Amino acid sequence: MYHAAVLTVSDRSFRGERPDAGGPLVAELLKNAGYEIVRTAIVPDEQAQIEEMLKTIADSGEAELLVTTGGTGFAPRDVTPEATLAVCDRMAPGIPEAMRYASMQVTNRAMLSRAQAGIRKGTLILNLPGSPKAARENLEAVLPALGHGLEMLSGRPADCAKLPD
Repeated sequence: MYHAAVLTVSDRSFRGERPDAGGPLVAELLKNAGYEIVRTAIVPDEQAQIEEMLKTIADSGEAELLVTTGGTGFAPRDVTPEATLAVCDRMAPGIPEAMRYASMQVTNRAMLSRAQAGIRKGTLILNLPGSPKAARENLEAVLPALGHGLEMLSGRPADCAKLPD
């Protein structure tokens, strides 16, 4: 079982003006996939605060997977991808490429996602859109492969030739 953290990036949810719908949904999807949710948090759309929370969680070693929701669009305050790029040691571009591809089957607006995925120490950081519908579609597109990636990241022997059941 892997441990996961979910970070919602939203000014309005942080201020209590709007309930956080994306974070709890992502946590539920991960839990249903067998992940133990070890932390959830909400931060405003402030790059320094996002970076600090990403570093705090990844550097603590408490979660092998850290999923963000929100802040991946074109709005001036959408800075989650920049925060992710700033804190990651290595990037994993295939994950957001797969999410955008799957989402393009639903809406051509998927091409507007600036989501990133990367690795900081032993934690995979993955950005999802803030819309609960889009967050679900994007996470479900990559969730079946994430366990294998986390297995490789952990340094344990991973059979890359074996196909998932």
